[in-house]
Amino acid sequence: MKADIHPKYEQIVFRDLASGVAFLTRSTVTSSKTIEWEDGNTYPVFDVEISSASHPFYTGKQRIMDSAGRVEKFNTRYKGFGA
Repeated sequence: MKADIHPKYEQIVFRDLASGVAFLTRSTVTSSKTIEWEDGNTYPVFDVEISSASHPFYTGKQRIMDSAGRVEKFNTRYKGFGA
């Protein structure tokens, strides 16, 4: 591998603004803001608007669409079309 062409892969905290949950992980993302983590060390923090902690698909609060009702509505609307 060539030297000095790859971004630095360091520990960073991703903080979900919707739920307030924070994740400590490693990434190439950089940030000028810092936060003191539970272990007493200071890490850069990157704020995200939505994560697995607040996304409806992962939290189980996803709405289920009634696809059978939409098909029936379509068929009744266009029942006489083209006849």
